[in-house]
Amino acid sequence: MPKVNNEKIKELVKISKKARQLMVEALIRAGCGHPGGAFSSVDLMTALYFSIMKIDPKNPRWEERDRFILSKGHSSVALYSILCLRGFLKEETLFTFRQDGSVLSGHPDMHKVLGIEASTGSLGHGLSIGVGLALAAKMDKAKYKTFVLMGDGETQEGSVWEAAMFAHHYKLDNLVGIIDRNMIQIDGHTEEIMSLEPYKAKWEAFGWQVKEINGHNYPQIIRAFRKIPFKSRKPSLVIARTTKGKGISFMENNPEWHGKALKDEYAVKARCEVECV
Repeated sequence: MPKVNNEKIKELVKISKKARQLMVEALIRAGCGHPGGAFSSVDLMTALYFSIMKIDPKNPRWEERDRFILSKGHSSVALYSILCLRGFLKEETLFTFRQDGSVLSGHPDMHKVLGIEASTGSLGHGLSIGVGLALAAKMDKAKYKTFVLMGDGETQEGSVWEAAMFAHHYKLDNLVGIIDRNMIQIDGHTEEIMSLEPYKAKWEAFGWQVKEINGHNYPQIIRAFRKIPFKSRKPSLVIARTTKGKGISFMENNPEWHGKALKDEYAVKARCEVECV
């Protein structure tokens, strides 16, 4: 297996650190948001936008671009921060996140922000959108790939599995599902609310080719995405084992921070932690 360039890894680590700084600042200014799942998934988005996907910030509607769907739309602050660093958004716009009159709402809106491929936030629908895009690419003989980032909690919904069956039936090997497997959803731990395990086996039973990785380990992330499709004529799934609230000590693995505002002493501590890393 080819080695991942160390300089590229260092670059991605630096970008993800900056993204976390932007996320903290945007969340503090907004006084609301969903930090936990944003911090668990930002490393995956960093790798996609800065190493894997074919995109052009100067031509956001380029027909040959790869498509990214943030199915877990409540983690929008992570995507907005990455879009800012990639050149789609200005920093001053980012810092209007969830404020009155801002184009950056709590859930991504494709009609207001360049670089957003689909308006999401109603959980369980992102994979269906991705399936449609991937099928359209096959019908048009287009070469782009579609990446769909889902939360593990949302895959308790039946619409996800209907889309999964569809993707296998139509042999959508240009579709990549990504699960932010941080083991926590809004009400608590996934395995206590509605167990998902044996998770990998379930997706394989639905006809997907599956790889499990550490969702914060850049060599593992890059190696996995570079091998897409994992098998010809089959959709690919990456189960990324992550830590809810990754990078903020008091948020890590704490269900309270699914949708809690960064205020007062928490804001001070969060700023300090992302600046001092």
